[in-house]
Amino acid sequence: MLRRLVGRGDAVFHEGQFEAIEALVDGGRRALVVQRTGWGKSAVYFVASLLLRARGAGPTLIVSPLLALMRDQVAAAARAGVRAEAINSANALEWGEVAAKLDADQVDVLLVSPERLNNPVFRDQQLPELVRRMGLLVIDEAHCISDWGHDFRPDYRRIKDLISVLPASVPVLATTATANERVVHDVQEQLAVGGADVFTLRGPLARKSLRLGVLRLPSPRSQLAWLLTHLEDFQGSGIIYTLTVSAAEDVTRLLREAGHNVLAYSGRTDTEERARAEQALKDNQVKALVATSALGMGFDKPDLGFVVHVGAPSSPVAYYQQVGRAGRGTENADVLLLPGPEDREIWRYFATASMPDEQRAHAVLAELEAAGGALSVPALEARVNLRRTPLELLLKVLAVDGAVQRVQGGWARTGQPWFYDAERYSRVAAARLAEQNSMLEYEFTSGCRMEFLARALDDPEAAPCGRCDNCAGPWFDDAIDGQARDSAQAALGRVGVELEPRLMWPGGMDRLGVPVKGKLKPGEQALPGRALARLTDLGWGGRLRTLLSPQGEGGEDRPIEDAMLQACVQVLAQWGWAERPVAVVSLPSRRHPALVASFAQGIARVGRLPYLGELEYRQGGPRGDSGGNSAFRLAAVWDQFAVSPAMAEQLAAAPGPVLLLDDLADSRWTITEAARVLRAAGAPAVLPFVLAVAA
Repeated sequence: MLRRLVGRGDAVFHEGQFEAIEALVDGGRRALVVQRTGWGKSAVYFVASLLLRARGAGPTLIVSPLLALMRDQVAAAARAGVRAEAINSANALEWGEVAAKLDADQVDVLLVSPERLNNPVFRDQQLPELVRRMGLLVIDEAHCISDWGHDFRPDYRRIKDLISVLPASVPVLATTATANERVVHDVQEQLAVGGADVFTLRGPLARKSLRLGVLRLPSPRSQLAWLLTHLEDFQGSGIIYTLTVSAAEDVTRLLREAGHNVLAYSGRTDTEERARAEQALKDNQVKALVATSALGMGFDKPDLGFVVHVGAPSSPVAYYQQVGRAGRGTENADVLLLPGPEDREIWRYFATASMPDEQRAHAVLAELEAAGGALSVPALEARVNLRRTPLELLLKVLAVDGAVQRVQGGWARTGQPWFYDAERYSRVAAARLAEQNSMLEYEFTSGCRMEFLARALDDPEAAPCGRCDNCAGPWFDDAIDGQARDSAQAALGRVGVELEPRLMWPGGMDRLGVPVKGKLKPGEQALPGRALARLTDLGWGGRLRTLLSPQGEGGEDRPIEDAMLQACVQVLAQWGWAERPVAVVSLPSRRHPALVASFAQGIARVGRLPYLGELEYRQGGPRGDSGGNSAFRLAAVWDQFAVSPAMAEQLAAAPGPVLLLDDLADSRWTITEAARVLRAAGAPAVLPFVLAVAA
């Protein structure tokens, strides 16, 4: 079966593969396999599945975290004669066909995402029958189960509940390539639910083919210039990782404009484009994908030639998981880290993103309790001041803890008590900080880099590699071409981001005392606006983050710098509006009054436009802090701006659009409400213009 699987008549098992298969098929055991990427973990569960099916067992259920990974697994199974199907968000039109094949026993392996386990239809209608018939349960990328894992996903936690209801005769396999001892113990405990013994197979994790290095450069400009100068030095095709979506898009644009054949890959890339990009890389039709962590676990290209990071992941384990994509089927692959000055700021945000806020968690539970039934996420947004993504993440955490349940129509309270586990979250936060410090140690270590990563994974066979920049000397050239430096500077100096207007009011506003619903009327809307840059941009983003940060964190209120004002003038010159603005109005600012006023006055002066002054606050002005979800942000600014009589007179006589200026657009409801007030006072049209947009 192995030889048929790999298509080679002389294939033999890697050390440990046969033992793992034997434990599952003959022993019916629960097993944890921790082996480096490329060792052949998929061969274990495919061969085991075929053997179990030959004995009359039902289909294997594989819980797999990423669409890219599922696509690779289904393709690999088909090549081996394994009948594999997937149920995920990308193939909804095929779900009925897959269900029919399951009913007809024509599926050997079914792949699902962990989120699918909590889908009401799948959970209540299909999963019970699968559990009854299941021949093998596989948890791929099992480090996601653990709070301590570098890529914890709340929905993975419910796999423990699934294991607890399986018949004792059904074997369970968990696999990962990146788990230290703490993660291994955590996964073992969850596999052992019900008192079962867990067979653990752990091999050496270091890969001899990788040549590691770190190149510290002083600025984003230097990083981009180095890439422009040296990308073609790397053999074959590879992956350039960035920490943010904006950085991936910026780097892709710069490299493409310089003639390099690269594609962007991030959470903002639609499903079909992702699949095409993955295939282009596998077929060596591009030099590189410039990717966020959206291209991570399980991406299968054995001959991947290099991995470059523009910005460091927040832990050595996460870093090794990504660089492990390279050199799986080749003798040599290059791995280079270009740490960035903003890395720690990005780490700080993601370190606590998956942890529930106690006060907001209790608020969500109280609203569900009061509702007495299901509430949709949009309905909850009108009751609890949380944005969509963190609210959905919080609901998942509460669901895993048993306090809420996803049902038809939304989410409902289960009646089980819930307690905020402060000690647990404190320990996880401390672990995240320790991982960050360990990543900094990796950057600065004078010892072997591969040995450092292997020790971070508690690999007992960690040893010097003899190949990395510390063992054998730098293998990369740090020289930067002057033209490349100029191109990078021009790219980072690029200005202008479109600011899309809000066209729909948030749902449930009547609960918050705001009498609006549905679409904004044409006479209330702002026109599409502009921002100088995103806060996450590699160029102006860093300067704007510092300028707009709270006092004490580098920010202070001061008049706009000449260079920034000239960059804003560039944005105006490139705008391409249908009708030129005839006046400037600014929003009042509590945090940056000098900045906003000087910005507005400067634009008015350069554009030779009358500055009509600031809008006025009513009833004390906007309530609450910035951030939060759309419903609460709109409620905070609703009816809080007013037009002075003098400004109203000028607006009524204005023959064209008015420029509305502010420092930052986050939810865009402040801009939307201010535009509504200006339109009501007679402004023919409003063109918003801000220094920064949050994302």
